[in-house]
Amino acid sequence: MRYLPHTPDEIEQMLAAVGKRQLDELFAHIPEDCRYRGDIDLPDQLSEWDLLRRFQDLGPQLSLASARAVLVGGGSYYHFVPEIVRSLAGRSEFVTAYTPYQPEMAQGTLQAIFEYQTLTARLLGMEVANASIYDGASALAEALLMALRLARKKRTVAVSAAIHPHYRQVVRTYLEPGGFRIIELPLDETGRTDLTSLPPPDELAAVALQSPNFFGVIEDMVDAAPTVHDAGALLVTCFTEPFAYGLLRSPGSCGADIVCGEGQSFGIAPSLGGAGLGMFACRMEHVRNMPGRVVGETVDLDGKRGFVLTLSTREQHIRREKATSNICSNQGLCALTAAVYMASLGGTGLRRLAKLNYDKAAYLKNGLLASGARLLYRGPTFNEFAVRMPAGFKEQRRRLMERGIVAGLPLDGFDPALQDAYLFCVTETVSRSIIDELCKEVQS
Repeated sequence: MRYLPHTPDEIEQMLAAVGKRQLDELFAHIPEDCRYRGDIDLPDQLSEWDLLRRFQDLGPQLSLASARAVLVGGGSYYHFVPEIVRSLAGRSEFVTAYTPYQPEMAQGTLQAIFEYQTLTARLLGMEVANASIYDGASALAEALLMALRLARKKRTVAVSAAIHPHYRQVVRTYLEPGGFRIIELPLDETGRTDLTSLPPPDELAAVALQSPNFFGVIEDMVDAAPTVHDAGALLVTCFTEPFAYGLLRSPGSCGADIVCGEGQSFGIAPSLGGAGLGMFACRMEHVRNMPGRVVGETVDLDGKRGFVLTLSTREQHIRREKATSNICSNQGLCALTAAVYMASLGGTGLRRLAKLNYDKAAYLKNGLLASGARLLYRGPTFNEFAVRMPAGFKEQRRRLMERGIVAGLPLDGFDPALQDAYLFCVTETVSRSIIDELCKEVQS
């Protein structure tokens, strides 16, 4: 099967159109020392069905495919998904629906989005939520761009060093080409963000914090909000684990101006990097600068309840220079899944499940500390925490992996200074027997 069915003549025509003589010139911007020299040892080409069979054979070799338990967080979390979520979100009416460009004709889709917005706003303690963004990282970048629009002439944002490294990279990708300045705020000994070095009020547009942060530490949002506002900035908070707000105070009740983060935990299984769900909410006074779109409730000429696309400041609907974002679509099915999941649990179920996550993580933390591990930071945590493990843990982790237990996320890949440091996460999917087995292995 030919995957690139272009003839030599067609390739020459395309190269001529872009002013190149040969294909290698397309990669001239890559430094010489970064280029691979020689032929890559690739197997012979396969037909589509042979290739599919090849991937099916490789699947069981992946560590996570046959894992008994995954004790890794860092932005993607394993939670049980009730069958009602799969059943409702998998209905063909929802799966086949696309962005409603004639929105009032898609009342079912609009109502589902409206329910999602309502549940999201309640969870985050904010006045209005949009119809979702691609993922948590792009949601944070969009939130900071929104803050810069609101601040008008200010061009500086401060970002906590405890925000997920991938999120910070996406922020740089979004902001640096526009000439915006990004300041990274250090951490104190508890693992919380040190706000004592904020720039002057006439420069700072926003401060971004994550709680619980990348190291699992819960930020003191109540104290942070007045500090940020006194510095003349908006407080932007993000999250990777929304379950935390089943126990913690919502960001809105703590004084946040814009709240965003990843909603994958709400009914969306991890899948090697996707799909995700960018949750996004703000105060009503800022709604016209919020990216994406907002569905509202109304009545028709006969007085019957109906739903409309109230705000849609996307470049598909208005002039590009007036648009608040170039988001061309949203994770509609993911948002619907999250809405079904939140509605299925309700407030009581969310609290009970969050408490179970907290208790299980505390049980593992105490077991590891008793086995010789040391906390990386001593601040309070929710369902994940960072520790430095005793000597020999790499080999113990390998043995656990062979038994189907994925024990912790190595942090030295994010920071070389964090040798022997691991981020552990425990959700309701991890049994007490698994935790005991892990701790016993570490003690051996």
